[in-house]
Amino acid sequence: MASPSHSKSFNQEELKQLQAAFQTGGVEGVTPLIQKKLQDLESVELNIAVTGASGAGKSTAVNAMRGLQRNDEGAAPTGNVETTQEPTGYLHPDLKGVYFWDLPGIGTSTFKAKQYLKKMKFKRYDFFIIISHTRFTENDTLLAKEIKRLGKNFYFVRSKVDNDLNGLGEEGIDYNKEAELERIRKDCVSNLEKAGIQFPSVFLISSFHLDQFDFLILRETLANDLPDIKKDVFILSFPNTTVEIVEQKRDILKKRIWMMAVASASVGAVPVPGLSFACDFALLVTTIIYFRHCLGLDDASLGRLARRVGKPVEDLKAVIKTPLVGEINIDLVTRSMLGIAGIAISALEIALDFIPVVGSLFGASSSFIMTYKLLSEALGDLVKNAQSVVRVAFDTN
Repeated sequence: MASPSHSKSFNQEELKQLQAAFQTGGVEGVTPLIQKKLQDLESVELNIAVTGASGAGKSTAVNAMRGLQRNDEGAAPTGNVETTQEPTGYLHPDLKGVYFWDLPGIGTSTFKAKQYLKKMKFKRYDFFIIISHTRFTENDTLLAKEIKRLGKNFYFVRSKVDNDLNGLGEEGIDYNKEAELERIRKDCVSNLEKAGIQFPSVFLISSFHLDQFDFLILRETLANDLPDIKKDVFILSFPNTTVEIVEQKRDILKKRIWMMAVASASVGAVPVPGLSFACDFALLVTTIIYFRHCLGLDDASLGRLARRVGKPVEDLKAVIKTPLVGEINIDLVTRSMLGIAGIAISALEIALDFIPVVGSLFGASSSFIMTYKLLSEALGDLVKNAQSVVRVAFDTN
């Protein structure tokens, strides 16, 4: 799967295409080009391998990291027996280039350990998550050593810790939650050190409670070990489980605002009557829809979140107080966001566009300012609403 070349802004050829598209198709002509640019930015390929012993909960973890449950469309099949017979890549439901690879369990009768390393094509993956639901075994350490030899990063994840705690409770054993989790962690680390893994870090997770245990720390660690562009894509791929995740997405999306404002200014400097005005609106509408999608405020994302937390989707939608979650079109942007001053600037741009030199100078600066300001306000509004949804979904303040 080849990865396309990526730029954080429109290049000269792309700007010429915007101009030509407007001349032949108006706003409808430039919108697909803007959409493609946004999609290209998010189609940087990221291949994440999830491996470990059969029955460790690999498929469930793959679903959890994609914000899906087992019955959702596109979810990895799960079960008490080994359901994965070959490396299977599952595309993120919202981001084109992010693949979570569910690998078959190592050490089964189907995949002996030595054969496993050859058949799984380890070189294709960016990093590995090695999952166990009991103790890490000799096969797990064999995996880690092979991954290290290839110069790749790997992370040990102890899954199903909620089952461990629930089991103690069901047996009537009085225990301290934090102390018990630390005991599980030390036991995992001790076994890995005995097998020759130096200074291993172990993350304790439950794929059914992404807002608890070490899941957020795991996500932070994985993100920080990636190159910048892949780091951005990885953070945007995660389901919203805390307000902090939404804030991190906001910081990434701010970069898109700068890119779109530069594109607006560049087009605004082209002396074509009406081009800047039309392109500004196309940029705004397309980018707002994109922001809404990334922040989990589209219907599909809200539906998945509602199913995950077991609440009616209407409860989540009830706290959304922005018109930007409905149909986004030029009329809405004009009424709700531009205001008299913005419309006056854009109208003046059209008039000045007929005077090539003056029009170019005015158009470039006003287009940049207007696009940057309006997208910043839109992003702030959407972020606030996305955080309200998270608070209601997970009953947090």
